[in-house]
Amino acid sequence: MLTPYFSLLSFFCLILLFCVLLAVFMEAQQQQSASKSRFRRICVYCGSSPGKSPSYQLAAVQLGKQLVERKIDLVYGGGSIGLMGLISQVVYDGGRHVLGVIPNTLNAREITGESVGEVRAVSGMHQRKAEMARQADAFIALPGGYGTLEELLEIITWAQLGIHDKPVGLLNVDGYYNSLLAFMDKAVDEGFVTPAARHIIVSAQTAQDLMCKLEEYVPEHSGVAPKLSWEMEQQLVNTAKSDISR
Repeated sequence: MLTPYFSLLSFFCLILLFCVLLAVFMEAQQQQSASKSRFRRICVYCGSSPGKSPSYQLAAVQLGKQLVERKIDLVYGGGSIGLMGLISQVVYDGGRHVLGVIPNTLNAREITGESVGEVRAVSGMHQRKAEMARQADAFIALPGGYGTLEELLEIITWAQLGIHDKPVGLLNVDGYYNSLLAFMDKAVDEGFVTPAARHIIVSAQTAQDLMCKLEEYVPEHSGVAPKLSWEMEQQLVNTAKSDISR
């Protein structure tokens, strides 16, 4: 009389076991997918100062951890001070490769501190930016000052020109870049930036959200000079500098 009962119980147990195994399998697949990335190296622009708010430093650490979890190497401006030092140390300690590109004029310990990972010295500031861009598959700007802003806007401009189509991300910690984003929107409204070019910059308030957006990024703009290369652009800049100095 109990045989049908035990058969039914065994059936439900098998279903329950199947559901548990399926859940474990799906979770493992999600974790594996999360650890995969379309990027091998990401260039990070950020301040050589830590900033007044601890949230800036925390954001640098969190971004570094995101790179490690996704098995992405770091390209940055070299040095071990400020936010630059924080993110490079986190990525290096996580077992990923760190490449610091720095001009010879700044390659002094009293200026940049003791860098971790590989340090590549170049002749000047433009060569630094071009080399960082060549090495990276995407770009992210943390909070920073004039230098960070200049690097960010130049890499956006290069994308607009068609020199590259790599994703550009802005980690807008505590609304630090709200004014910059508002300026970009105003430039679109006033006809100085096309809506497609505005799409070049991707922003988010957390490192995880920003990485997810960059992974999904698809360019919408068409470069006005798509045949330009890093080297050609460098020659144009050097020529312009030469003309200005005359």
